[in-house]
Order: sequence, then structure tokens, then C-alpha cells
Amino acid sequence: MSNSSSSTDIICAHVYISGRVQGVGYRYSTVETATQLGLKGWVRNLPDKRVEAVFEGKREIVEQMIRWCHLGPPAALVETVKVDYLAPEGFERFEVRRF
Repeated sequence: MSNSSSSTDIICAHVYISGRVQGVGYRYSTVETATQLGLKGWVRNLPDKRVEAVFEGKREIVEQMIRWCHLGPPAALVETVKVDYLAPEGFERFEVRRF
């Protein structure tokens, strides 16, 4: 096992956000924030009114983005954030996807 810091590891987090998160600019704020942080992946609205996102990047940056998800944009009212970690996929950008 190497001595390098785990904060430089590339990780992938699959996140489900529930609450008042549709119709409040959550997806576009997510794209803006993730892009500013240099993350790759995607975000979309789900039919059950949740938002789903995948964030890929350095561990410390992905964790920062997950903390942001608990707040979201000003009009959002986040109730829960569920996170699962996956193997990185090598996304090229961060984008909005349609369900």
C-alpha cells in the first residue's frame, strides 16, 4: 500500500437528493457548482421528485460537493441525501441528463 494521500484518489459518488429539489434550480446550480469544482458526471430530475447525480473527481472535492448537496440553491429545501460509492467511470464533463 502506498503512502500517498487518499485525498488525491479519484472517486465516484452516486447521490440521491430528496425534499423540495425540483423546480428550484437545483440541477443547474449543481452543474455550476460541480463545474467550478472541476468535477465530472451528471445530474437529473427523477419522476419521484428526487434529484439524482453522479460526481467523479478527487475525494476531497467530491466530499465538498456532497456537503453542498445538503444545502442546494437558496430555494431548495433538502430533506435527505443518500450516497453510494461506485467505481470511477471516466466522465468527460459535468452535464444535465434527462430521465
